[in-house]
Amino acid sequence: MPPATEGTVVGPEMPALQETLDLYGAVGWGAYTDEPATLMRALAGSARVVTARRDGRLLGLARVIGDGATIVYLQDVLVHPDARRSGVGRRLVDAAFAPFADVRQQVLLTDAEPGQRAFYESLGFTEVHDHEPELRSFVRQ
Repeated sequence: MPPATEGTVVGPEMPALQETLDLYGAVGWGAYTDEPATLMRALAGSARVVTARRDGRLLGLARVIGDGATIVYLQDVLVHPDARRSGVGRRLVDAAFAPFADVRQQVLLTDAEPGQRAFYESLGFTEVHDHEPELRSFVRQ
């Protein structure tokens, strides 16, 4: 398989249901795939959805939610295990945020998986407890 960035096309697109379920399943996000209609409704309601494809195969997806004027959230970034650590994730995040460069608050809430911090810091994000001036973050589940 060639490097994931070679021949990979990244851009705005709403992927089909089955390939979306396959991608979410491949990265272990089963909570999303348990309710396919809800997942597709979430994607459709996003401010922006971008995908990464090579030879027509869905390799990754990122989506942004928010008002597009004062705040946007990077909600999901998925890269198929076959394409990880190849630049696809960075390209997805850059493409997802491209129309929102002037939005003051670009926010991300993610799991504390190994490697997450280094990846998101390399994209210019700062963990909330490290931010100056001091910020607070709250979550209710």
